[in-house]
Amino acid sequence: MLSRSVPRLFAGLFLCLSVLLTGCSTSDTSTPSAPAPSWAGHMATVRESRLPVEARHTLALIDQGGPFPYARDGVVFGNIERLLPRHPRGYYHEYTVKTPGSRDRGARRIVTGQGEEIYYTDDHYNSFRAVLR
Repeated sequence: MLSRSVPRLFAGLFLCLSVLLTGCSTSDTSTPSAPAPSWAGHMATVRESRLPVEARHTLALIDQGGPFPYARDGVVFGNIERLLPRHPRGYYHEYTVKTPGSRDRGARRIVTGQGEEIYYTDDHYNSFRAVLR
């Protein structure tokens, strides 16, 4: 009787281990296999569908032309960090992406360019990913 249960035990352990390892994969939102659009240069990309729901909501508001929940939404983004392609001042505009649990605007933003470029940052302009729609 014991000899029959040993293979089942190993099969069960293997199945549990497989599920655990699959569930532990990172939730990287970048898409290294998708080539970046020419306006993004060599920066990382993220598909719109992989953005946090709050970022997708902000994009919908941008598409609709507002209204925006934060007074600073739509202001000129100066690109002081120079992480985005260089353009004259006024080319980029920034929009707040609500950060759950944050008492202020949080660190997440969508930055748009006049050429319909869209960038996402979740670390307050320390890095950007080009958004693929």
